[in-house]
Amino acid sequence: MPKISNKGAKMPESPIRKLVPYAEAAKNKGHKVYYLNIGQPDIKTPEVAINAVKNVHINVLEYSHSAGFESYRQKLAAFYQNQGLPIDSGDIIITTGGSEALLFALGSTMDQGDEIIIPEPFYANYNGFSTASGVTVVPVISTIDDGFALPPIADFEALITPKTKAILICNPGNPTGYLYSKEEILQLAELVKKHDLFLIADEVYREFTYDGDNHFSVMSVPGLEQHAIMIDSVSKRYSMCGARIGCIASKNKELMATAMKFAQARLSPPTFAQIASEAALDTPQSYFDEVINEYRDRRDTLVSELNKIDGVKVATPKGAFYCIAELPIDNADKFAQWMLDSFDLNGETVMVAPAAGFYSTPGVGMNQVRIAYVLKKADLIRSVQILKEAISQYNAI
Repeated sequence: MPKISNKGAKMPESPIRKLVPYAEAAKNKGHKVYYLNIGQPDIKTPEVAINAVKNVHINVLEYSHSAGFESYRQKLAAFYQNQGLPIDSGDIIITTGGSEALLFALGSTMDQGDEIIIPEPFYANYNGFSTASGVTVVPVISTIDDGFALPPIADFEALITPKTKAILICNPGNPTGYLYSKEEILQLAELVKKHDLFLIADEVYREFTYDGDNHFSVMSVPGLEQHAIMIDSVSKRYSMCGARIGCIASKNKELMATAMKFAQARLSPPTFAQIASEAALDTPQSYFDEVINEYRDRRDTLVSELNKIDGVKVATPKGAFYCIAELPIDNADKFAQWMLDSFDLNGETVMVAPAAGFYSTPGVGMNQVRIAYVLKKADLIRSVQILKEAISQYNAI
């Protein structure tokens, strides 16, 4: 029998999606499942984006340019410039989601066996993208006790070796919801310039900040032009996860020319989704104001309810729409599966993402879960009530 690749064997399962079969089985038993495991907003996609696809007249569904529609790149550059970011259309390649943008970034900056330093916990697919690219993740740990703030720069510097090519951050963070301050970004900027590294910033949640703090982009740092790589996406900004449209942006011309070779190899991003994404740039500010207010209320509701459970520790998110909660249980993987296949409260249960999958250090985060507050407040309150009863019954087994 032919053997699969070592790379395939090492490819990690998604902690966000691996419990889906158990959730489907729970639904087949007639149970209602509250999905707190995945960042799929219930916010409506802007009508201007939906209507653009509904009303388009196309006789031939052609390839687009490998970098994406020129009209979209120009409009997107203007969008960034309005936010104070010095990004031109030539600094942008449209990608099939932020995921492809990250793969392009890794492929353009790293060779087999090179190392990338990432503060953990981090978006679980960074592990998968790195494995697919033959890159070694070197984690630097942040902790729930200080809200998952940036670890000391000395901790980063201690991990730099001749194989280190980049530092990767998510800002605001998935799964922690932490928003890096301007001062923290500037510290990282000085470090990557000192050691001649790339600083890759996944900024897909840039709009989602809640306490008057402003998002500070790596593209805003003077003198960092040759080091900074920004990853972005329409998935969360416009609640368009299924569009699978993102981008990679950098002022580094050699980097972007290299990324373009990867873009040409996959031909082009999807046409209909680009049409929707370009139109979405006309979304009024009122849409974002309402969405931010809604998420702020959801965050406050979730954190307040979680703090009512004895033994639960939660870091209050500053951005995005996730939080990490530490539960009084022994193993979050077992607990999350048990809630789906062996537990219900009046026919209802909850699906969470075990947080160990958001770390690359073995054995860390075993009693933590990531919760996405993408449900309405009444559902969040009910979900935490179910979670409280589940913890009590699980620990009594």
